[in-house]
Amino acid sequence: MPMLGVKSKAQLKCIYTNARSLGNKQEELEAIVQQDSYDLVAITEKWWDNSHDWSAAMDGYKLFRRDRQGRRGSGVALYVRECFDCIELKDCDDKVKCLWVRMRGKANKADILLGVCYRPPNQDEEADEAFYKGLAEVSQSLALVLVGDFNLPDVCWKYNTAERKQSRRFLECVEDNFLTQLVSEPTREDASLDLLFTNREGLVGDVVVGGCLGLSNHEMIEFSIHGEVRRGISRTATMDFWRADFGLLRTLVERVPWETVLKGKGVQEGWAFFKKEVLKAQEQAVPMCCKTNRWGRRLAWLNRELLLGLREKRRVYHSWKKGQATQEEYRDLIRSCRDKIRKAKAQLELNLATVVRDNKKCFYKYINSKKRAKENLHPLLDAEGNMATKDGEKAEVLNAFFASVFNSQTSCPQGIQPPELEDRDREQNKHPP
Repeated sequence: MPMLGVKSKAQLKCIYTNARSLGNKQEELEAIVQQDSYDLVAITEKWWDNSHDWSAAMDGYKLFRRDRQGRRGSGVALYVRECFDCIELKDCDDKVKCLWVRMRGKANKADILLGVCYRPPNQDEEADEAFYKGLAEVSQSLALVLVGDFNLPDVCWKYNTAERKQSRRFLECVEDNFLTQLVSEPTREDASLDLLFTNREGLVGDVVVGGCLGLSNHEMIEFSIHGEVRRGISRTATMDFWRADFGLLRTLVERVPWETVLKGKGVQEGWAFFKKEVLKAQEQAVPMCCKTNRWGRRLAWLNRELLLGLREKRRVYHSWKKGQATQEEYRDLIRSCRDKIRKAKAQLELNLATVVRDNKKCFYKYINSKKRAKENLHPLLDAEGNMATKDGEKAEVLNAFFASVFNSQTSCPQGIQPPELEDRDREQNKHPP
């Protein structure tokens, strides 16, 4: 029996990176996310298309994505821990490679609007203006966070100056919407291409630039969002067979004089009585427990050696930045971690394939975990723009929408069928000659 508990979280742990093709870095991303327990994971240049549907899901997270249509490259994605109430906003211009997700705040706290954007280096002014128009609309939100790769290397964020006309227009848009840029270090070589914006002081903090995903030449950005977000914890009541008293269950079932009570009863009546007695015995002999799905399961191939390797990679990165290690040493460690992670995952898949005839359950469990997750109905927006997250609220929103489109003008008068149905009835009622 499902139940819903609501908690708030005052701080969300987030990470962003430009992946430059996530397909060959998915395993490392999953390991990093699980090691540091991030709540939000933002990705640009993921280079996905429909062929990646089978491997894009991450256990314990909802996935929002926007792929580049018709061409390889680009694309943005956002993983949100599945316990949070959130909804994707779908009114983005097709010219703009941007994704917006609204996260519901606790009680009277403001909702948080989170955006992930990728601006190509050669983007024309028309696409820029479409982005500025959309940004002006969402900036009305009381709590906005925008992260992404904007490819504006000539902008000096310390003095808010720029050389190129398009870059100066971007700065004007940032100022007009009262946004603050929080990344103060280069994110690709000597250029600050990956940026982090907010429209409220104190909303975003703990900004750290460092490390990379695989051999991507973009630095990752780690940050925290300081806001109370509504957090629904799905609890399911289930039978705890580990603590079941099967001796008592057997005794209770044997006490029933089955031949006497079932004599003279039909099949349906007899089945109903049998089911009632068994469930009654089950309630007394099998205790209930509450399963809570807060976090994703640990990756089956992720072992202690791999976690230590990721920590060592991070340590050597900081040593390299301080001049205590060479870049080649760091890149060698990146390759070593990548190869070990791929080998561990490949070995697991080989083991599953080897025993698939004897253990189909584990094989299909693994396969299904890699598919794009099937989720329940997402939160809905009603006519006034309020978010409906509870089942009853969603039903009311859907009912109101149905009533608005199915009215007396669109339905047929009583006793009258549409012409195509009348023709079909006439054909069916024809008698053969």
